Amino acid sequence: MTSATRPLVLSMGEPAGIGPELTLMAWQRRHVRNLPAFAVLGDPQLLFDRSRRLGLDVPIGEIARLADAPAAFDAALPVLPLSASIAVAPGRPDPRAAPLVIEAIARAVDLCLAGDAAALVTNPIAKSHLYQAGFRHPGHTEFLEALSVERGRPARAVMMLAGRGLRTVPLTIHMPLKHVPGSITQSLILDQARIVARDLAAYFHIGHPRLAVSGLNPHAGEDGAMGTEERDIIAPALAILRAEGLDVVGPLPADTMFHEEARATYDVALCMYHDQALIPVKLLDFHEGVNCTLGLPFIRTSPDHGTAFSLAGTGRANPSSLIASIEMAAAMATAGASPGAGPAVAS
Repeated sequence: MTSATRPLVLSMGEPAGIGPELTLMAWQRRHVRNLPAFAVLGDPQLLFDRSRRLGLDVPIGEIARLADAPAAFDAALPVLPLSASIAVAPGRPDPRAAPLVIEAIARAVDLCLAGDAAALVTNPIAKSHLYQAGFRHPGHTEFLEALSVERGRPARAVMMLAGRGLRTVPLTIHMPLKHVPGSITQSLILDQARIVARDLAAYFHIGHPRLAVSGLNPHAGEDGAMGTEERDIIAPALAILRAEGLDVVGPLPADTMFHEEARATYDVALCMYHDQALIPVKLLDFHEGVNCTLGLPFIRTSPDHGTAFSLAGTGRANPSSLIASIEMAAAMATAGASPGAGPAVAS
């Protein structure tokens, strides 16, 4: 199958969260949004029960192979069952489900690496409950990178958030803020900027991406008066990137990077830490923001929100971010990128 005909695969995410109902709602809107065929790695009974609870009337079609998804997709939500089933009430996470959450992600990665799936779309997980099942990764993104490496595929995961009119990349992700300054290195900036530039060209048809890089400190350090990281680390790294031919500006004061006129001057903003990158995307496009992981040997997108236990089972969850994630994954899969390309690395 080509990337245009291979189905997408969705991992079920935390079964007590909103992931199951978002998946059901996305399937319901398959014709309205012209969504490509997808299958979910999950529990068929749980999805059936959630559909009935919410009155969604979504038929569940259990399939044996991902290749069966396109034929089944129009009449039912295709589901690849996991190795076990467990009854989980919406809004009430059960640690016993953690191994199944991990299994769904790992199997989805294997389907992508085998070329059976065009891309992976992950539903949100609750990491605190996974730790009890041996999960040892700071987040979803880091787990996907580790799975790729374990399977002999080079990877350097880079998180990119994409919303209406803005893409941002947090150079550091899931770490306490006090650890950020010591984690900002020239090699980190070089590696991630190269991956971002390469994958924007490969997956988003941006031939010569324009990268804007924030500073770490207020006013981008004010020439060393408010911090020296910009002068000693960030600016020298950007000089190397420019010498390589990348279109890079910065370091820029973060408080003036995200207004409308500034956003028009770049294709992606590289930011120094998690909230610096995520706040502007969620402010501009809270309901349809997408988390896209670059630098993996497969395409991965995800809704830009969490498990929302308080909304699970109420019917009030908004599927827009999951639908946008499916649409972006499909667009990336048909963009002509070479499947399985390894990440760019610093020389």
